[in-house]
Amino acid sequence: MRVVLAEDLFLLRDGLVRLLQAHGFEIVAAVESGPELAAALAELDPDVAVVDVRLPPTHSDEGLQCALDARRKRPGLPVLVLSQHVEQLYARELLADGSGGVGYLLKDRVFDAEQFVDAVRRVAAGGTAMDPQVIQQLLARRSGDDRPLARLTPREREVLELMAQGRSNAAIAGKLVVTERAIAKHTANIFGKLGLEVSDDDNRRVLAVLAYLDHGR
Repeated sequence: MRVVLAEDLFLLRDGLVRLLQAHGFEIVAAVESGPELAAALAELDPDVAVVDVRLPPTHSDEGLQCALDARRKRPGLPVLVLSQHVEQLYARELLADGSGGVGYLLKDRVFDAEQFVDAVRRVAAGGTAMDPQVIQQLLARRSGDDRPLARLTPREREVLELMAQGRSNAAIAGKLVVTERAIAKHTANIFGKLGLEVSDDDNRRVLAVLAYLDHGR
């Protein structure tokens, strides 16, 4: 699996390179700036991009802008974002097209190597890997009584957040200690209340729900 990695801090970048290589990934480029990332994504056609939001030269949003531009040129390019903070605008834009694997992890909440490697693999395979704090902030934006989200029960909101993390119905059932049949019922209720068609594709349905919640569709 071919990876383009963008991180401006040398020690962190080197550590991520070594970690991914140890788990069988091929690092085709490990860069530290926005221009280098843009060139790597355009020239190397990676299986997944792992990018920091803020990169030189301005340390603003170069990483995300490069990733979003690459996805416009290559729809569905898997992108896993690493950030120090929840950047709601960037997370919304990344999710908005509803195609390809996407992830958004907070650096200080990645607690072990397996968690990170699993997230990279999941995104590369077209899935999602969203930190719960990112999901909570996105959902909170639509929590008013006049929003569709307000129609959901507390349990349905909990199921929706777990879905958005990329969990399957079986994994959600295990987490909440209920049956898969119960989760399937909650899922049907969620999509019915949000006016969305139920899909067997977990990743697409999660992206669709998040985009719906964010843009009010």
